[in-house]
Amino acid sequence: MKRILTLGDMHCGHDAGLTPPRWQYTPKKCREASNIHTRTKREKFAAAQRESWKWYIRNVKKHGPYDVVVCNGDAIDGRGDRSGGTELVEADRHDQVTMAETCLQQAMGVGTKLVMTFGTAYHTGQEEDFESLIASDLNAEKIGAHEWIKTEGVVFDIKHHIGSSGVPHGRHTAIARESLWADLWAERGLVPKHDVLIRSHVHYFQFCGDGRNLRMTLPALQTMGSKYGARRCSGLVDFGFVVFEAQRGDYTWHPCLADLKTQHAKAVTV
Repeated sequence: MKRILTLGDMHCGHDAGLTPPRWQYTPKKCREASNIHTRTKREKFAAAQRESWKWYIRNVKKHGPYDVVVCNGDAIDGRGDRSGGTELVEADRHDQVTMAETCLQQAMGVGTKLVMTFGTAYHTGQEEDFESLIASDLNAEKIGAHEWIKTEGVVFDIKHHIGSSGVPHGRHTAIARESLWADLWAERGLVPKHDVLIRSHVHYFQFCGDGRNLRMTLPALQTMGSKYGARRCSGLVDFGFVVFEAQRGDYTWHPCLADLKTQHAKAVTV
């Protein structure tokens, strides 16, 4: 039996990204803010960083140990050009890489295999692939745009990007389309035929399938609160990861999803 941890969208470096204690906002850092808006924002993210990190550590240890860890893109957040870097707890992408490595190391033990995919260029490097540094430092088995993993006779088709939908009932369409295209590629003998197809990018957990295979989008490991998400998006998002157990050509799976108290909005009483 092999246990496989699948996760993605850590967005390390972003205020809402998965943030190890060394980089979390401290009370001093909050007090140093130049205005009340920035101070309030930092205090909110400080609480979310602490809660999400504690949840991640507790649950990633609870469901381990893992034979394989899959990091499915957007491990770092990048320079934050579109928001002028105002949403970054750490702007240096080399430090973001160290943050991501710290996060992944929590799930890795002796003999754990790491497989990675590249995230979106806006976050991980337009001209260079900073996620390659993570793969090198952690001795990953492979990093690529699109990967296939076969373990215990079960084939996983893994890629970061996928389209989204503005309506709840349309969220399955993109993942079903990906699966159909994957079947057509496999029929031509160009790629392995998958049992499980996994995508990320959209920050919500959805799954569908039939008697032949399972298809899903992974939850993210970035909490809510980005400017883009808060001001432009309306769909539900999920925080967590998914664990698989594969044995003799069969598999079981378990989504591990968080209910973070710091993510609950409150009405302003006036």
